[in-house]
Amino acid sequence: MEQHYSNYRQRKLYIIIIAFIILLGLYTRSKYLNTLIYSGIGDYLYALMIYFIAGFIFNKKGTGTILILSILICYLIEFQQLYQADWIVKLRANKLIALVLGRGFLWSDLVAYTIGTLTGFFLEKSVLKIEKST
Repeated sequence: MEQHYSNYRQRKLYIIIIAFIILLGLYTRSKYLNTLIYSGIGDYLYALMIYFIAGFIFNKKGTGTILILSILICYLIEFQQLYQADWIVKLRANKLIALVLGRGFLWSDLVAYTIGTLTGFFLEKSVLKIEKST
């Protein structure tokens, strides 16, 4: 059986995937689930979402490029949390901004980001059949 591979990403599909990941991530933040689910799932889903957003924006770039770009974005967001000036701490007090920028640096978040972006990479390769790897 012949496998069909694509050299580009279908943006409509990526919008649906991104929206699903966002909804799933918000659901895992509910009070009921927050105690039942390991808190790292949010960071994992965040990284997965970043991977698919990068794929959406750069839809003709290879999967390897998207992987590196999304890991860099996630790591930069995490490392910026080490900066604790008063103005940015006040900014991060806003719930929406805190969802985007986070609040405090954790090494475990880097692990979740790595696993999340790798999941996106492998989903593209195996399920979505994106061919390019550069």
